[in-house]
Parts: sequence; C-alpha cells; structure tokens
Amino acid sequence: MNRIGFDNEKYLKMQSENINKRISLFGGKLYLEFGGKLFDDHHASRVLPGFEPDSKLKMLLKLKEKAELIIVINANDIEKNKVRGDLGITYDLDVLRLIDAFRSVDLYVGSVVLTRYAKQPAAEKFVARLESLNIKVYKHYSINGYPNDVDTILSDEGFGKNDYIETSRQLVIVTAPGPGSGKMATCLSQLYHENKRGVKAGYAKFETFPIWNIPLGHPVNVAYEAATADLNDVNMIDHFHLEAYGTTAVNYNRDIESFPVLDATFKKIWGYSPYKSPTDMGVNMVGNCICDDEVCKEAAKQEIIRRYFDGMCGLKQGIVPSFVPAKLELLMKQIGLTVEDRKVVVAARQKAELTGAPAAAIELNDGAIITGKTSSLLGASSAMLLNALKALAGIPDEVELISPAIIKPICHLKVDHLKNTNPRLHTDEILLALTISSTRSKYAELAMEQLSNLKGLEMHSSVILSQVDNKTLKKLGINITCEPEYQTKKLYHAK
Repeated sequence: MNRIGFDNEKYLKMQSENINKRISLFGGKLYLEFGGKLFDDHHASRVLPGFEPDSKLKMLLKLKEKAELIIVINANDIEKNKVRGDLGITYDLDVLRLIDAFRSVDLYVGSVVLTRYAKQPAAEKFVARLESLNIKVYKHYSINGYPNDVDTILSDEGFGKNDYIETSRQLVIVTAPGPGSGKMATCLSQLYHENKRGVKAGYAKFETFPIWNIPLGHPVNVAYEAATADLNDVNMIDHFHLEAYGTTAVNYNRDIESFPVLDATFKKIWGYSPYKSPTDMGVNMVGNCICDDEVCKEAAKQEIIRRYFDGMCGLKQGIVPSFVPAKLELLMKQIGLTVEDRKVVVAARQKAELTGAPAAAIELNDGAIITGKTSSLLGASSAMLLNALKALAGIPDEVELISPAIIKPICHLKVDHLKNTNPRLHTDEILLALTISSTRSKYAELAMEQLSNLKGLEMHSSVILSQVDNKTLKKLGINITCEPEYQTKKLYHAK
C-alpha cells in the first residue's frame, strides 16, 4: 500500500502545455468544460495514487487573470437533494462551497447556471438564495429531441430559449458539483448565442475519465463507470475516432451521443468543425502519466468494490435505485472481483462473527489489519480508531490511551442529560477525549501525532455507520465501506 502509480508533476506539465495549445486554436474566446471535479477530485486521487486532488486548480491558477468560472447545476439534482458521496453534502450546498473555495484563491466566479430548469420548487428557492447573495443566475431548459434533433437544438426552440450567459473574459471555465449537470450543453448553448451576437468562440473539454488511451476494460476506466453508475453511463469505443484515424480510443456514451450536436454547431458557425471525434475535443494527458500500471489497477479495483458497498448501503437506506448496485455488481464480475478482494471486509466480518456484535477493520500501509469491537463504552469504529493509532505510534496494546474516568462522564452526559439512547462514544467524541488525555498522557500525545497517517487507509464496518462517524472518518481521509446492515432492527435510524 501507499505506493505511487501516477506522476503528478509530469501531468501538470503535459496537461497545461496542451491546454495552452487548445486556447491558441481559437482566437477569440474559449469555453473550457472541466470534466470531473475541478477543486477536489478525490476519485482521481484514489484510482491514480500520486494524483493530487487539486491538480486541475493548480493549472487554472496560472491562467486566472484571463479566466472566469461558470458553475452548472442540474435543477433536478436540487429537487432530489442529490448528495456528493465524498463530502456528504447536497449539490446545491456544494455550489456555495465551490464559490467560496474559488474566491479564496482569487478566481472569478461569474455566474451559476441551472440546467433542465422547470420551476422546480427547490430550484426556485435556490435561485432566490443565490440572488440574495448577489450571485448572477441563469436558466437553461430541457430541449425536445436533445441530443439527436440538431435542427431543433440549433434554433429558437432549442438553445435559443436558454438564457445567454454574460461573460467578460477570454477563457470561460464551465464546471459543476458532479456529473450529469449539463456542462457540455451549457457550452454549446453559449456557442450558439455568441454566434448570434457576432462573437467567435470555441469549445474544448478538460477531461480526466475515461482515459482515452488505455484499454476499455482497464480497471481505472471501469472505476469511472462505477462512479457514474447512477447516471447509467457506459464507457465505449469512440467509433468517430476509429473511423477518422483508424485507432482505438475510449470515451463514454454521453459525449459520443452529443458529438453530432457539437459537430453541427461548429459547421453552422464556421462552416467547418475543428474536431473529428469526441476524443478530439478532450485535453487528456492522464494516460501518459501512469508510471506504475499495476498500482493503479489495484487502486481502481478497490474503488470499484467501495462503490459497490456504497450502492448497496444506499439501496438499504432508500436513497439509491436498485439498478445502481445491480450495475456495480455486474462491473465487478466483468473484471473478476469479489468483495473478499478487499481485505478489511474479511477481517471486519470475522471480528463481528467472533464477538457477536458490530465490528470494524482498517488496513495500515504496511499491510497490517487492525480491528475494533463494540463494547459498553465504545462503538466499533471508535475502538478501531484507537487501536490503529496505537499500532501506528508503536504503543503496546495493553496501554489505555483514554482513562475510563474520562469516558464515563461523557457517556453520562450523553444519556442522562442529552437523552441519547446510545451511551457509546462516537469517533468525534473519542478524538475529543483523546485530545484531553494528551495534555497529561505521553501515550495519548503520541497517538494524536499519528492522525495524519490515517489518510488513504482502507476501512470496513460490519454495519452502516452513523452520519457523525462517517463524516469524522472521511475528514481523516479514510476510505470507508460498510455492510448494508443496520446495527439495530429499529425502523428509524437517527443520523
């Protein structure tokens, strides 16, 4: 574990060079769609060990004087309260988070666009909230026949009914909280409107996944399909690219389906198209920067299993449709994976069976598996966390990091004063108790110093974690999976 499979410095150099080339291809204005997450691409960092989550941002900062950002969100995602799995916040809240994050590094956010807008009640409230914060909001609508009916799309009944987004800079970055937001359609709509106003504008796509120049069935590409299972995306051979160049390239269904629209848009605007395939539109040097293919394959396989457990838990919680875990199971079979290929799954299940209670397991960078069991004072995740910190710090197992004299009053507070039915300490509470102990205990202080070494470790729980445990462990950077089972038989499970 903890091996590097991706050369991030090489990627920064190659990707920025190729973006600059693309900008020079279009003399007036460039709409650059950012595929994936711009600010914190944790999926890429998990499947390509060595990729830094903010790599895209670092490149963009070099162009910030001539760049502005448009953030796109699908109005249906607002209505459905769609949640970012890695951060645990809804897409609409993530828009606000992204605006704050971009502004904090002096990047100009010009506006927010709501796509597939149809006066959804939650979307209307979000528009009002944005406008109260003095953020420009534009509305784009569903188009009958999109993406196949090019004549309708390129008319007043198509892109023509969308709001024209006012921009002021040469490079317009179009990004979103997640996939399926309508970034490409937003770019194409702008090309249509810019042409009507006599402005020459081009389009390109800053792409990460799928990686066009590695095999279709490579685990890294399959992991991307797993990450977008709720959208029913499918990786495909780009037949436009194969026909134009005689070489195989990997793309995905939505870009391939949308390419005729892009091609027709350029031809209508300029009389020709600069791209012969959807792969041509992308700037994607990721495949050239994989330095250890086996490391990336293994990391991607773990991501696919994680996505499967997430899907199963989501189904149990009633927030994911049944086709999602079914598709994820199919993807696992496609590359010969089972859940037992994730070591912590086996360890957590064995510990739970042995103790007859919820258990958790975490794998350290040296391959050691550390477990935690449920006790009268600690939940399994809290016990596992303390045991892992002991192991990382070289503290003997028999040493008590936190005295029961500290834990018991907290349990008393929870049950007798705050009226919680569960007296056991959650992970956030155990970390606070550990912090208090570190003022008096050298062992507790040593354990606290190991918190940063938890980042990137793999963990599994034999039951669905509480929201507080899930958030705390994710903040520590731990990659979590859970069995799709609740700890109790109750119908209502407090978050």
